[in-house]
Amino acid sequence: MKTIIGLVFALLLVPGGPASGMAQTVPDVVSVTSQIKRVVIVRLKYDADLLDGLQQAVKNEKIKNAVILSGVGSVKSYHVHAVNNTTLPAKLAYTQREGPMDLIAVNGYVLAGRIHAHITMTDDQKAFGGHLHEGTKVFTFAIVTLGILDDSLDLSRFDDSGWH
Repeated sequence: MKTIIGLVFALLLVPGGPASGMAQTVPDVVSVTSQIKRVVIVRLKYDADLLDGLQQAVKNEKIKNAVILSGVGSVKSYHVHAVNNTTLPAKLAYTQREGPMDLIAVNGYVLAGRIHAHITMTDDQKAFGGHLHEGTKVFTFAIVTLGILDDSLDLSRFDDSGWH
């Protein structure tokens, strides 16, 4: 809590910050501290939508903030996006395909109740992945482990590319 109060106080004193009446300047690095309060393990069965299932688990478990610690399984279709340029605003390239893939990693965050997840998959030739979207359907099963963080954290802008 001390860290969060210090961060808010520091932002107020930044030249051009809210206290000066000018546009807010965000530091190059923003960090917060939290302990993992509990661990939730989510299992999704055949044909479940991976993103929808995670959203349902977040709702059922009343999760506001979490880190996605791991995820494995397999999928029979996927829908992801990746960035396609190097200047802001980001341009996104979407890929949606059907086919068997091993799900070798799921990572990301739950930020103020919103899931920001990335997946890595592999077939018999290559590994690839991207930002998870609806339409990624589980094949055999999927297991995703969430580390639940403190509800008092304000992580709502951590994935906001316009926050600068």
